[in-house]
Amino acid sequence: MKITSADFVRGAEDRKDYPTGNLPEIAFAGRSNVGKSSMINTMLGRKNLVRTSKSPGLTRKINFFLINRVIMFVDLPGYGYASVPMEVRRSWAPMVNTYLNERSQLSGVVVIVDSRREPTPLDEELIRFLQFRSIPFVVAMSKADKLGQAERATMKRAMLEKWGSTISMEFFSAVSGFGKKPMWKRLFEFERDWRARSDTEIKNIEKQTEPR
Repeated sequence: MKITSADFVRGAEDRKDYPTGNLPEIAFAGRSNVGKSSMINTMLGRKNLVRTSKSPGLTRKINFFLINRVIMFVDLPGYGYASVPMEVRRSWAPMVNTYLNERSQLSGVVVIVDSRREPTPLDEELIRFLQFRSIPFVVAMSKADKLGQAERATMKRAMLEKWGSTISMEFFSAVSGFGKKPMWKRLFEFERDWRARSDTEIKNIEKQTEPR
């Protein structure tokens, strides 16, 4: 995808602060130090659109970015970093749950997992939640440049054995750009399916409101 514009829209802590409009949204979720900000920047060909930090846990709001005026990227607060104050971590759960459960514009979620390690219990909890809620998602196995081809194959087999052959996953490197093209393909599928669902819902509403 050729990126012609990528702009920060706003940060939100409550649904009343979400952007208005009806554009499809792709949410990015993952552990605080897994490289979430770097992945978004690489996907967009930008260096500093999403701020990265040496101190994980920096993202404390749900941050919305408008891409090419047609789709939103949504950066969710990272989870699992112990140095973040407990009261802050406790505020993240309801904030993120509300977004994932109630945001009709959500078309899919990118769950970012460190490819060098097995998913953490929090990663697994998020995956199970998305499966239960039937929210489309893809697991992005980040830092893939740190693994050789055989190591990636081993990790992929382990993921498939644990989650089944239906799980969607792609290896990705923010350093080399490895996996960028197939990841965009997944995101296009999220967008396409969301627009198809939205069109169907609109047609159903129109049928229900037709005069008899």
